[in-house]
Amino acid sequence: MSNLTSKSRWQALDSDLHRISRVENANAHVARPLLAPGISLAFIALAGLSAAIVFGLADGGLIVAAAAAFGAYMAINIGANDVANNMGPAVGANALTMGGAIVIAAIAESAGALLAGGDVVSTISKGIIDPASVQTSNVFIWAMMAALISSALWVNLATWVGAPVSTTHSVVGGVMGAGIAAAGLSAVNWSTMSAIAASWVISPVLGGLIAAGFLALIKAKIQYQDDKIAAARRWLPILVAVMAAAFATYLAVKGLKRIVKIELEVALLIGLATGFLVWSVTVPWVRRKSEGMENRTKSLKTLFGLPLVISATFLSFAHGANDVANAVGPLAAIVHAAEFGDFAAKVAIPNWVMVIGAFGISFGLFLFGPKLIRMVGSQITKLNPMRAFCVALSAAITVIVASWLGLPVSSTHIAVGGVFGVGFYREWHSDRRWKHSNRQRPVEQRLAREEHQRRKLVRRSHFMTIVAAWVITVPAAAAMSATIFLILTAFA
Repeated sequence: MSNLTSKSRWQALDSDLHRISRVENANAHVARPLLAPGISLAFIALAGLSAAIVFGLADGGLIVAAAAAFGAYMAINIGANDVANNMGPAVGANALTMGGAIVIAAIAESAGALLAGGDVVSTISKGIIDPASVQTSNVFIWAMMAALISSALWVNLATWVGAPVSTTHSVVGGVMGAGIAAAGLSAVNWSTMSAIAASWVISPVLGGLIAAGFLALIKAKIQYQDDKIAAARRWLPILVAVMAAAFATYLAVKGLKRIVKIELEVALLIGLATGFLVWSVTVPWVRRKSEGMENRTKSLKTLFGLPLVISATFLSFAHGANDVANAVGPLAAIVHAAEFGDFAAKVAIPNWVMVIGAFGISFGLFLFGPKLIRMVGSQITKLNPMRAFCVALSAAITVIVASWLGLPVSSTHIAVGGVFGVGFYREWHSDRRWKHSNRQRPVEQRLAREEHQRRKLVRRSHFMTIVAAWVITVPAAAAMSATIFLILTAFA
């Protein structure tokens, strides 16, 4: 009897321990999704506390601390959303693992922001609002605070729904909305806003056309040749040289303006010299790398892998150098106005502000970046190293062309537009090849055509979601900013 009692006790104990184990597992499962937001909140609080220590709490220090916290929040959202455009194609093409892409992007973005980021930033986002229309420094501070909060909220919302949007356009909308709420419609420079609205169309279309053009070139000159390896030895060094020339010009024009200001003509000469140097190095590398390779497309994907990784790294560096300053512009403006009691069209960016931007991007990328990286890299259309290389090359060339023409463009729209361009070109090319090769009887031909038309190489649902997000970014950020400005001034 005692043995049975003892056995039943052990069974009861085992059952209780099993229940406890299941509760612990359930708690761990529930807590895991809260880990990333918890780390983000800790970083945001640390940024605000650091600003309070650096600036002090007197003479507007509390406002600066709050602005630093929202600036950290904005930087996290940039890392979660904007950076994916540069690394997504490389991950989608399996040239990089997700972990490798995140590490490379975090280092390159931070290096670009800290080493080559602009030391002066426009407080009114490229002349959108007339500074004379803002009455006092306090009104200006609340307007910039509203712009910072609204742009961060909008990018966060876009990331949540899986839409890559332009953080620069979000800031533009935030500044415009707060400016209208503070000084009326007459405060807005509508000609500048018209140019920015035009970039919504120009950026993705130009990026898509250039990416599709390079993909057509690769297919015609390399992939569909009888001897693919010989064609690759001839054309791949040229393509890599064009890529190097484009990135050298891009970095000279956009990425190194903090170190030295270079005119476009001089930057083009730098790009030309860099391209020739890279071509001379790439020719023996491709010949050595291609020795013993089979004459098939899979071998070509291997050859394009390393150039793709390098191009994605340079894109991230240039993005960090060029776009981070725009994102932290409202924070820098608030710091300047709180410190000197006035506001100006351009202000210097304190180093600690750039540090918040750089580290915030890295945190956002590590914690939330994979979602948008997968979206851009594999959910819009299927990418391989050759297609992804065309997207990266298109991004650099499009920015150079836009700079030469004086057109405001978005790096986000260019990169995603390049992905769309590659995908739609594949649809067109597949349809063309199908029509030429199909020789079936009329009934079978009709059924085959219906099946072919159902097979879309670009997901229309993602396409419509992203385009809709692009169109409403500026007005949505503006409406949110105007509302937040009115709330802030009501309680100030």
